[in-house]
Amino acid sequence: MALESLWPFGRKKKKIPKKVEDTTDYSSLAKIFVPVDQLTIGMYVTELDRPWVETSFLFQGFEIKTEKELRAIKDVCNHVYVDTTKRKKSVQTPVTFKRVVATQNPLEISNYGTPPKKLGKFEKEFIHAEKTYENAEAVVSNFMRSVENGGGIDSVMAKNAVAECVQSVLYSPDAMLWLSQLRNKDEYTAQHSLNVSILSIVLGRHINLSVADLNKVGLCGMMHDVGKLLIPPEILHKSTPLDEEEARTMKTHTRLGYNLLKSSDNMSASAATVALTHHEQLDGRGYPRRMQESGISHFTKIVSIANTYDGLTSDKGYKKGKTHLEATHILTNLAGTHFDPVLVVKFIESIGVYPPGSLVEMTNGCVAMVIEVHENVKLRPKIIIILDEEKKPVSERIIDLASMTKDKNGNIYTIKNIIKARDWDLDVSQYYREGLLQKSFSMPR
Repeated sequence: MALESLWPFGRKKKKIPKKVEDTTDYSSLAKIFVPVDQLTIGMYVTELDRPWVETSFLFQGFEIKTEKELRAIKDVCNHVYVDTTKRKKSVQTPVTFKRVVATQNPLEISNYGTPPKKLGKFEKEFIHAEKTYENAEAVVSNFMRSVENGGGIDSVMAKNAVAECVQSVLYSPDAMLWLSQLRNKDEYTAQHSLNVSILSIVLGRHINLSVADLNKVGLCGMMHDVGKLLIPPEILHKSTPLDEEEARTMKTHTRLGYNLLKSSDNMSASAATVALTHHEQLDGRGYPRRMQESGISHFTKIVSIANTYDGLTSDKGYKKGKTHLEATHILTNLAGTHFDPVLVVKFIESIGVYPPGSLVEMTNGCVAMVIEVHENVKLRPKIIIILDEEKKPVSERIIDLASMTKDKNGNIYTIKNIIKARDWDLDVSQYYREGLLQKSFSMPR
């Protein structure tokens, strides 16, 4: 199953001799992704949503035998990976997420197949990705200014910008994901729209959408919030929580965006539909139409996940952004009610446990920035060490964790956890402005 590539830990488990009296009867099915609230005694947990070294569990893979063990997992994890080849027959296979999503043609995780191979390498694609991102950012800013001033949208320029983003993601999704971390607080709406476009394309690539559909879903992501440009600035840019009336006004952005895009020349009908429906929910409690799942398009389901994730991880006036782990926890909890559960799993797969651009603390105390994620070893990406064990700046260098590189004490570099840049007074954009990646690429490894 595709999720297997997320978790390198626990694949080579220590074999424990089977006791003579153990008559456990296991059936051979498959591994499945399970939120912790659906775990039961008798299930065999083989992989976690975080490195085993962050937990107190002694073994990398174990059967849940007691309520105490069950509580221990729930205390530290949001979701785990259950190996049903070691599942007792008496233990029922859990429903993935909070409810069964009834569709005429339900999409299982395996139906999406294996994501395509990257067409290029991060180091070679990064310079091209920079130009692509900057051009797309300019296109978004231009059409937003035009709409704010009563004008329209240049659909051809928008489509061309999205097409360039699609090509860049096909060559190296990591490069575009890294650039999407460079958040400009003064340009939140523009950058959010571009980031949602990129995240939608990255997810679309991961589920094997055609190039034509990647272009469509990328445009849907870029245009999803265009209606907000017609919301009064004092509400749109308010730095404190909206009151009830203001919230109602804000919700009208979906219909405003739909009407604007429907009247735009050469605009994709899918983009207008997504602008209208990206706040609909599978359980029928969304807005503006309170649609049921069967009426929500596939592109809408993709963009709504990307939109929520980018919103959760962004700083917005009165609210600080969440870490990647915190955001994916929220997405997981809302899967099956708000979001398509299979697409949530695929989204988490597509950006990895440690996304490009995120800051991480190593087990030896060093602080590093993730730059590229390996498709098959996602917990051991390429990183740049920026602070040493004493949290002091060091000469940056790239380390490929998949090579099992050792530090000066002879210990293998291993990620401990994701950290927030503001907690360590670090500015990711500063490293970008100073050419950190370019300098690091030219250094000996």
